Amino acid sequence: MSAQMDTPMVIQLRELAKTYRTGEVDVKAVRGITLNIHRGEFVAIMGASGSGKSTLMNMLGCLDQPSGGTYLLDGVRIAGLNRKQLATLRNRKLGFVFQSFNLLARTSALENVELPMFYGMPLVPLREQRERAVAALKKVGLGDRLGHHPSQLSGGQQQRIAIARALVNNPDVVLADEPTGNLDTRTSIEIMGFFQELNESGITIIMVTHELDIAAYCKRIIVMRDGQVISDTLNANRRHARQELDILNQAEKTAKLA
Repeated sequence: MSAQMDTPMVIQLRELAKTYRTGEVDVKAVRGITLNIHRGEFVAIMGASGSGKSTLMNMLGCLDQPSGGTYLLDGVRIAGLNRKQLATLRNRKLGFVFQSFNLLARTSALENVELPMFYGMPLVPLREQRERAVAALKKVGLGDRLGHHPSQLSGGQQQRIAIARALVNNPDVVLADEPTGNLDTRTSIEIMGFFQELNESGITIIMVTHELDIAAYCKRIIVMRDGQVISDTLNANRRHARQELDILNQAEKTAKLA
């Protein structure tokens, strides 16, 4: 079920499966998933531990190969691509945001954001790398923190650096794995506000989360259990982060005046 049936499909899955061999036992982590994700969607993938959502995300990110079925990323069939081809496709088409930020501790915000461009083919000229990294950091509100190291920044600021890094190669899809898992409630709302703004600008976002409160900011919610999709619905009661932050700010101002 898609919110944007008139837009091109960026992800197509047909009977996608993943089986792991553990000793003498085959563990079916993903069991024949078929779904489409259209350009411009904001999708939450939910499920309990062991539901297969992380395995599915790894396959969507071309970090793991399926055991069966078909995966097309922006029309490119993933099966049969070699390691170098997969790396190139990841770098061009996908941006990644993780729960633990995955920033280099002794490297500035600017240098952390420049990293994905070091692995691009063709190589991005150094001047363009700097310009694109600065623009990405400004986009997430950190244009005044270019030289700061992760230890000098809050958790929310570190996650915004990670988002800027995910955007610097202008990906078609941003994959976010529990991006608010290490953040407090207010900061989580702020980060979801950034994701909503990015989605409104046309970027497709797929987010793994186990928190219903976080999934509520997405346009579409897919729920998994035992390696299968058990529900796929449009979110009719979507939460809007900017509105919630305005309410929080007003409440804080009122409390200070009381």
